[in-house]
Amino acid sequence: MATALSKSYILLMNLRICKNVNTIAPSVLITNTDHLTFSSTRKMSHRTRRAQGDEFLSESLPRLLSKIYKTYSDRDTKVLEFLQPEELRQKIDFSLPEDPVDNRVLESLAEQVIHYSVKTGHPYFFNQLFNGVDAFSLSGSIINEALNSSAYTYELGPVITLIEQEIIEKFSTEYIGYRKGEEDGIFCPGGSVANMYGMSLARHHKYPESKELGMIGLPPIHIYTSDMSHYSVKKGAFFMGFGLSNVVLVKSDKHGRMIPEALDAAIEESKKKGFTPLMVNGTSGTTVMGAYDPLNEIADVCERQGNIWLHVDACWGGAALLSPKLRHKMKGIERADSIAWDPHKMAGAILQCAVLITKHKDLLAEAHTAGARYLFQQDKVYDCSYDTGDKSVQCGRKIDAFKLWLLWKAYGSSGMAERIESCFDNALYLRQLLTETPGFRLLFEEQECTNTCFWYIPPSMRGQVEDADWWNKLSKVAPAIKGQMQVTGSMMIGYQPQGQFVNFFRMIVASPMTTREDMQHVISTIQRHGQNL
Repeated sequence: MATALSKSYILLMNLRICKNVNTIAPSVLITNTDHLTFSSTRKMSHRTRRAQGDEFLSESLPRLLSKIYKTYSDRDTKVLEFLQPEELRQKIDFSLPEDPVDNRVLESLAEQVIHYSVKTGHPYFFNQLFNGVDAFSLSGSIINEALNSSAYTYELGPVITLIEQEIIEKFSTEYIGYRKGEEDGIFCPGGSVANMYGMSLARHHKYPESKELGMIGLPPIHIYTSDMSHYSVKKGAFFMGFGLSNVVLVKSDKHGRMIPEALDAAIEESKKKGFTPLMVNGTSGTTVMGAYDPLNEIADVCERQGNIWLHVDACWGGAALLSPKLRHKMKGIERADSIAWDPHKMAGAILQCAVLITKHKDLLAEAHTAGARYLFQQDKVYDCSYDTGDKSVQCGRKIDAFKLWLLWKAYGSSGMAERIESCFDNALYLRQLLTETPGFRLLFEEQECTNTCFWYIPPSMRGQVEDADWWNKLSKVAPAIKGQMQVTGSMMIGYQPQGQFVNFFRMIVASPMTTREDMQHVISTIQRHGQNL
């Protein structure tokens, strides 16, 4: 019976198709129904479920979103409701059912997901290099999802294509300092991928034959980055076939900045061993210390050593370019061949929003174009140079530029600068509080970004000889306090060891909505959880 109904349904569909086009086209009629076993009851259930989906979207979703919105400003709510993995499995039904569940069950499940998720928009979430949620960018992100589009061709994404080009041109020429017309770029899924794009461009620029031949026949290559740089450089090296052993870690100074003289010496050593320098990765805003590498001096080394490609990982600290007061931190950025920047960090765009920018026009296309004829035909009704997707290693690509564009429109360039400056001001205020409050000790004399690194020394450990045993005890303090904060849901701050330093707190300010009172709360919360250790 199901087969008969299926055949009847197909016949009706074929007749509808033919009626719509006013012709009979036997060659396109669907005749093979062996794989179709759906029943009229099931077809009706799909139509019914669509109506229920509309109801979920219009009624359930606003209720669910309101629960999240509340955490953006209500400091009396928890940052998280922490459970161990096996406990969490008992709270939520993670199974995928054979039969549909109704809207009430779906809404209840979504409420549970919200309840047990980390509220990254909460005022007391300082755990990562992003925090806080901007309403304008969030609106852009919601519109993005509703449009459900992709940015590979002007044909599919006409508006977003022009938005992406506007942002890349403005940031490249007005903030980085590239000459208009030489800039190029692509929005991509995160800063790690943007850094890998930089590596890909460096390879193609020096060895364009590698696009066809791969690494075969190329000389042994070295890539240079500081010992404080992001791990994505190492990941990119083994992901792209360079090999982890061909990443040379260059020594940094006590503040975490690459030492140019050490870079120069490392390159000379590579050449003596028969390696070809391919790329230097400078960092503007290291992940832990927030250090800004001296770009002018590094660029001098690159030029002197044979015009080595200079890529700058500005994913975290690149937002300083938006502020006339802070731009000096990246002096020399215009000399970089490529730059990675994450607007979803301090600039305030919703995750994810990252961009790779280069001053080598058309190199992205040369390095990555595959020329898929079903997407990138050259005889379309518009200028096909606007089909930018072939510059990307992706096919489908989220329209991430829109949420940054809407945010920038809402605040203007002056407002964007003020937002960044507010983050830096609050970080300096926290640093002042730490120096004035007993039990806290800063790791570094200088602070370049909004990363504040410090230890908390409980009363039971103060005034003691700071020998190896004392430092071993101190290494357990930050994890213990962090654990208590997680379990109680009071606050989230990251911690880690670094080199010779035992576990310390790394406090991040990345939201302009953070207040001085929040900085005071950081101090009091750590004291409350740590005073009896």
